[in-house]
Amino acid sequence: MIREVIEETGCDAVVERLLGVDSRVIPAAVARAGTEHQNVGIFYRIRITGGRLRPEPDGETAEPVWTAIPDVARLRRSSLVEGWAPTGCVGDASSRDGPGGCRQAGVVISQR
Repeated sequence: MIREVIEETGCDAVVERLLGVDSRVIPAAVARAGTEHQNVGIFYRIRITGGRLRPEPDGETAEPVWTAIPDVARLRRSSLVEGWAPTGCVGDASSRDGPGGCRQAGVVISQR
């Protein structure tokens, strides 16, 4: 998991905890390749410990960018994001801290 973060973003990180697993069928009508498929995403709360955000050299990640939480609503995203993206809270109620009980943060989005 950490190897993937480093490869795809250039950032070093530590896994803090599993947030959840999202599984859904992507209909052919909306799938990029035009073929129905199942998408399984495993989401972790991580803490960036160093490094510098950059594209993956010769890889699949074209442009990782920090995206402000209010801007995440306009992106395609997992249903796991729905719980905190509108409020700016990262993680669940047991992990919120900071002003208003939420940890304000950006999200790394890999766009192609």
